[in-house]
This record gives sequence, structure tokens and C-alpha cells, in this order.
Amino acid sequence: MTRFIGRLASLASLVVLSSSAVIAAAQQQVPPAQAEQAPAAPTPQAQPTFPAPQKENFTATTPTKEQVDAFLTASWGYDENRIWQVEAILKTQAEGYSKVIVFVGDKTGKDKPFRFPFIVAPGGKWIFFGEELSPFGEHPYADLRSMMQERADGTYRGSVAKDLEIVEFADLQCPHCKAAQANMDQLLADYPKARFVFQHYPLPMHAEAKRAAEFGVCVAKQGGSSAFFTYVASVFDGQDGLATPDGATLTLNAGVTKAGLDPAKIAACAALPATAATVDASAKLARDANVNETPTLVINGRLVPANVPYETLKQIIDFQMKLDGIQK
Repeated sequence: MTRFIGRLASLASLVVLSSSAVIAAAQQQVPPAQAEQAPAAPTPQAQPTFPAPQKENFTATTPTKEQVDAFLTASWGYDENRIWQVEAILKTQAEGYSKVIVFVGDKTGKDKPFRFPFIVAPGGKWIFFGEELSPFGEHPYADLRSMMQERADGTYRGSVAKDLEIVEFADLQCPHCKAAQANMDQLLADYPKARFVFQHYPLPMHAEAKRAAEFGVCVAKQGGSSAFFTYVASVFDGQDGLATPDGATLTLNAGVTKAGLDPAKIAACAALPATAATVDASAKLARDANVNETPTLVINGRLVPANVPYETLKQIIDFQMKLDGIQK
């Protein structure tokens, strides 16, 4: 749960989901109340009010309030309950760096308002928040979208066109990635015009993840897209077998067989340096995109955790389609 909340707080994706979703997830881990306990009376709630901005808190010439609002609309506009107010845009001691302070709240009043500060770097293309670096501007996801369109060359299903491209960075030994496949299958059904690309990102903590990815590269090469996704589903289903080298061999071979291919031929292909180089290139793309954990989706350039609640994923995708002028 700490990992999930930490990701939500990250400005790298600027998903910053409503804290009510986080609270709901936390409550699932709390034991149910005893039958004899009466439910608490509902607390009246109201939309929060923010303090009036003061003129003396706007000392920097860039960015403008309009630019900040446009950036936050692109980042948070999918959430109709989120409200904010730009409280300050301040000069700093460092030439060209500005400090922006935003108050953020929820229209329903369920979530406690919070203060959201960040630093805008010279040139106005990047911001710093804590340890995170993130693109800034009215179209903050455009550059990463172009990178994915150019370099995301993993096996795909769905549309050939890249108008709506959803790139999944996943590790076949990652339990969170396995859990996220239900979301991916549902997205595939709900967005038939989208292109879904699977990019291998085996993490060093998972000893058999890279071998599983190398097998996957060869399955795609020898059997095509359908065989690859059959293999992926089989490996996720038997993921516990990846805990040991011998178990991994059995699990990967079973996935290859289920995909209708010869395990010996796939193993020989997986041992080739070119296959390892393909997996390494996919991992480098993840790092270049500032993907720092799996599973992560890149939705037309927007970084989103793949295992957030499904309805939130849909809200984000629909909003991103609207921003990019794509018809559903």
C-alpha cells in the first residue's frame, strides 16, 4: 500500500488520483466493524474554500497563472471533482527558477485540501517536485508520446494506427503486473481502436524476469502476436514457478508449448546476444521515459500506474483522447 500511495504522489505521472480512492483502498484492509456497533452519523461536507491569492505572491514573470492552469487542466482535468487555485508564483534565488504553490481540493469536500508546491525550471519545459522531474506546459505529454510512437517496438495487439497508443511496461515475474492483466484485458475490449504495446521491463530484483522476457521476444518472433500474448498469459498464470531456475524452465517451456511453439527452438533463440539486446533496449526505453516501476502504462505520453481502479483508467484514457482530438 505504501508503494501505491507513493506512486500516486509522484509528479512523474501527475496522475495524483483523488485521495478518496486511496482511502477506499486502505479501508479494504481494515477488519469489519462488529455487528452490534451502530454506523457513525454522516459528517456534513462542503466544497472547500481557498484563501484569496495575494498580489505580492506573484513576483515571477514566468510561468503565468494561465500557463499553470493549462498544465494542471491537462494533468488533472479527467477528475471532475478536483479543484485547485494557484496561490503563488514566486521568484527564487536561482536565476530563471520559479516556485509555484497551488491549493488543491475536492468539490465534494470528502478529501482534505492540500498544498502542492513545485519548481519550474528555466525555459518553462520542466518542473521539479520532491525528487521528481516532470515535463511542464499546456501539452506536457507530447514529447513522451512522440518517443513512444518512435521507439515502442514491442509486440502489440489492437490497432495498427498509433493515434491512441497504450504502452505497457511490465515484468513477467512481477505480481503487480500479473494483477494488472485484468485491467489490460478489459481495456482491450473497451477500446478496440487503441494500439496496445507490451514492452519488457525486467527488474533486477526478479532473477528469472529477463529470461522470461527473452523467451517472450523469441515467441513473438517465431509465432507472432497471438502466440506472444498466449505465452504471456500462461507465464503470469504460472508465475509462482519462476521462484527457482528449474521451476522457471518448466513454466517458460509450458508457456511456449501453450503458444504452439517448440521450447527447444525458443530456448536457443533466447540465448542469442541479439535477443538480450532487444530486451535491454526495451528496458532502456523505460528508463528514458522515467518509468521507475512496473506495471506502468504510457497513454499517449501520460504515465499511469496500470493497476489503478479500472474506472479511473477509463476516465484518464477518455480525457486524454479528448485532449488529443481522438474520436472514441
